[in-house]
Amino acid sequence: MKQQIAKHFYNKKTLKNAQELRKKLTEAEELIWSFLRKKQLLNYKFRRQIPIRNYIVDFVCFEKKLIVELDGGQHCEEKNKNYDKRRAEVLEKSGFKVLRFWNNEIFDNLKGVLETIYLELKSDPAPK
Repeated sequence: MKQQIAKHFYNKKTLKNAQELRKKLTEAEELIWSFLRKKQLLNYKFRRQIPIRNYIVDFVCFEKKLIVELDGGQHCEEKNKNYDKRRAEVLEKSGFKVLRFWNNEIFDNLKGVLETIYLELKSDPAPK
C-alpha cells in the first residue's frame, strides 16, 4: 500500500505541508474523520491530508480512487472557485472521483453526507 501512496507524492514541501495539516483538522474534518477512519465504511481504508499530484486532499480512499473534500466559506470566492475547478480536473484526469461537501453540510446533514460517500463506495469498481 505504501508504494501505491508514494507514487502520488508530488514533492517534499507538499508532503511536509500535509503532515502539518494532519495535526490541525477543522471541526468538520474531525467529525467526518471519526466516521471514515478505521475502515468503518464498507471496510474501505481512508487516509487524511494526503498529497496527490501538486495538491493535498482532505480524505482519500485509494482502493476506490475516491477523494472527499470539505469546503469552508473561503471556497465561495471566485478565485477559489476557479482554483477548486482546476484542481478537481487534474485529480479526475489522474483517475480519481472527487466528492465535495460544504462544512455546514457535515454539521447539518451528516447522515446525508455519509450516505453519499457510502453509495459511491458501493458503486462500480474504481476507474483504472
